Amino acid sequence: MSVHAKLNIPLEKVLPKHIAIIMDGNNRWAKQRRLPSLAGHKAGVDSVRSVIEGCVEYGVESLTLFAFSSENWKRPELEVTGLMELFMLALDREAKKLNKNNIRLKVIGDTTRFSESLQAKIAKVEALTANNTRLTLNVAANYGGRWDIVSAAKAFAQDCIDGKATPSDLNESSFNQYLTLCDQPAPDLCIRTAGESRISNFLIWQMAYTEFYFVDGFWPDFDKHSLGDAIRDFCTRERRFGKTSEQVEAQTRA
Repeated sequence: MSVHAKLNIPLEKVLPKHIAIIMDGNNRWAKQRRLPSLAGHKAGVDSVRSVIEGCVEYGVESLTLFAFSSENWKRPELEVTGLMELFMLALDREAKKLNKNNIRLKVIGDTTRFSESLQAKIAKVEALTANNTRLTLNVAANYGGRWDIVSAAKAFAQDCIDGKATPSDLNESSFNQYLTLCDQPAPDLCIRTAGESRISNFLIWQMAYTEFYFVDGFWPDFDKHSLGDAIRDFCTRERRFGKTSEQVEAQTRA
């Protein structure tokens, strides 16, 4: 059965190749159940598994998850410590599964702030899965969109100093090559859970033309069926990229 048939979407509709998700609401999910905040994050890992399964089933090429922002260090120390331990545990448990299912892991963000053991684990899983092609799973950890842009600007400036580039070489396309997701298409769809309607410094360069889908439910309640709902909603939208509706329609017919 085709992906379009599975999702009950007309064949002429273009499906998203890259989906980005802001996984929000783990703490509030746990608080509603009078559980510690870490219980919400653990439940959120189950949602990650389900969504990855859905992405594979629905033919998504790239999935980018906002796991830990550069601002999240401001959270209570106990919660941050628990998140780091959970990240390490998830890498240990999921590495072989990712590799077996032909999924590549890429961690984007300033990982130098993590412990040496966590950095080593990230590097090990990235190396293990580097040649996989079914789905690229990008985990944004200690990531910020402004950090991404500033890092890219510094890298370009260094290339100018080293004689590898000149300021006249800079345009949107060349600058994009210095960003963390330069090897992948820009996100077609961004999903945010927990009723919030902002992007919170996530992929702010890459999401210039991304479609947004906001969900009231908390992240631990999101699964591959919820992902299917988001994709169906995406397919009802007309993406014009500055063109008129008539131009888009004519291009579709051509």
